Amino acid sequence: MKTLVTGGIRSGKSRCAEELLAGSAEVTYIAPGPHWPDDHEWRARVAAHRIRRPAHWQTIEDRDLAGVLTRVTGPALIDCLNTWLTGQLDDLDGWATTGWEAELGDRIDAAVAAWDASPHRLVAVTNEVGLGLVSEHRSGRVFADWLGLLNQRIADVCDEVILVVAGRRLRL
Repeated sequence: MKTLVTGGIRSGKSRCAEELLAGSAEVTYIAPGPHWPDDHEWRARVAAHRIRRPAHWQTIEDRDLAGVLTRVTGPALIDCLNTWLTGQLDDLDGWATTGWEAELGDRIDAAVAAWDASPHRLVAVTNEVGLGLVSEHRSGRVFADWLGLLNQRIADVCDEVILVVAGRRLRL
């Protein structure tokens, strides 16, 4: 069973995803986002997630999402796809340049293929970007376009997709 949990920022999607795996004896928590050691607010968000997770869950902080997915040996939770994408765009200097699009497409292909091939119970968290305005800034448009594509690709190979709004869950 593979589940994508989507919704807005602070909608309750991470908590929903964690609850989907709460009964599992062993869970690998995959944190594939960038590390911003000087951002105190970001570190506080990460700490809040760590505190909420069961102590027996294994955490892997690694931006090689496809590689991690091929190595997990049981249920796994990815939190979250949008921070993974942010890290990929950082790596490729995609915020300000062009010419990286094929490489990002290849990385998305590899992540989707690894997700689809995994025999394990998987849950991924992502932000829903399709409900707002088109950004006036190039970086915002790049992010929304690529995250929308990534979300669609993962959703296509999921058994269920859950939209979380104000802590309420709607199965799509």
